[in-house]
Amino acid sequence: MAKEKTTYSCTECGGTTPKWQGKCPSCGAWNTLIETVAETPAGQRHRFAALAPTQAVTALGDIEAADVARTPTGIGELDRVLGGGIVDGGVVLIGGDPGIGKSTLLLQALDGLQRAEVPTLYVTGEESGAQVALRSRRLGLDNSQVQVLAEIQLEKILGTLQQLKPAVAVIDSIQTVYSDQLTSAPGSVAQVRECAAHLTRAAKASGTCIVLVGHVTKEGALAGPRVLEHMVDTVLYFEGDTHSSFRLVRAIKNRFGAVNEIGVFAMTDKGLKGVANPSAIFLSQHVEPVPGSCVLVTLEGTRPMLVEVQALVDTGGPSPRRLSVGLDRDRLAMLLAVLHRHAGVACLDQDVFVNAVGGVRISEPAADLAVMLAITSSLRGKPLPKGFIAFGEVGLAGEVRPAPRGQERLREAAKLGFSMAIVPRANAPKKGTRDIEGLTIHAVDRIEEALEVVRAL
Repeated sequence: MAKEKTTYSCTECGGTTPKWQGKCPSCGAWNTLIETVAETPAGQRHRFAALAPTQAVTALGDIEAADVARTPTGIGELDRVLGGGIVDGGVVLIGGDPGIGKSTLLLQALDGLQRAEVPTLYVTGEESGAQVALRSRRLGLDNSQVQVLAEIQLEKILGTLQQLKPAVAVIDSIQTVYSDQLTSAPGSVAQVRECAAHLTRAAKASGTCIVLVGHVTKEGALAGPRVLEHMVDTVLYFEGDTHSSFRLVRAIKNRFGAVNEIGVFAMTDKGLKGVANPSAIFLSQHVEPVPGSCVLVTLEGTRPMLVEVQALVDTGGPSPRRLSVGLDRDRLAMLLAVLHRHAGVACLDQDVFVNAVGGVRISEPAADLAVMLAITSSLRGKPLPKGFIAFGEVGLAGEVRPAPRGQERLREAAKLGFSMAIVPRANAPKKGTRDIEGLTIHAVDRIEEALEVVRAL
């Protein structure tokens, strides 16, 4: 029997090469080529035959632009991340670490939609129907009428979707689905890409909203080719430590809503529950202020959120360590250099550890000022005043740059009882406008001014 021809596919970009190489010739990634069975020409013809016929070309100004209709899932935090609810014909890709709660959240959402008389379908490729039923009983979803299909063959799944015509369908997970038209194993780059493409085409043609559950790599990125993320309408990531009871769902792509929107959930014995006031879980629990702690008002999508930033400065050795959790380590090294050069605060022989409380990840530069004040507070052993907040970007020249939507940040801090703030001058209330009630605002232009204000408090 003749040996089947094999090729090597890149797990990052999906590019192929006839022989193994250490570096992908298409995207330049290292050690990402895996061996797969080459597709037959018949399989290629089958794929292109399924394409839709050519459509008429229409001028952009002649196309009626209307807001898309949304169906709320009944879970407020999930609706916030999705932009208000699910969209007919939309395709959502959700990824996260194993056991973090992806299947639990989707099963709860499908049950809520089914009780609102929205037809749903749950396709499971990793569990049996009995296991899904056992989880629903454990979550308290008694007498749930969610339709369940335990199947991994793509053609049978598409046939069921065409027959039942559900409004929402969940595929758990896309890595387990395979097509008979391809000879490669389930989970391979070719299978994941082709199965996702067929499901996306079915969603657009029928109006069914399809939610794909995806595995993640050890680096935390979605497994499979990167083309998978470009193919869908919305990409959601589950974040958080599996040992913690809190979970974050972040939207990194959304064609129907805001990106970088987050939803906060608490894991309970009855499933995931939305957290109405997420700032409470990220703030300090200290009775009295302690050195090295500063509260920051960060912006996650459209929601201002208060997060505690902690810093610990300790005597180091000849090679001091710079570690950060929840913040960019390279940016921490830059801020320490700015602090030394422009404010005269030296940490050259000190170990510096910075942590964002609650497992949240802060990527915006508006955290710079709070991080630098927390480091200075820990180094000097002097706590910041009670009810104190700070935000602002710090440049390499020592200037404090404004943060977007500063007034919303200040109002959120005042609402939660904070009384003192150091902010960039451009974010302070303008003359002639009403100050934020109950909040004393100190506007600064440079980092040394901010430290002088702190010393005087």
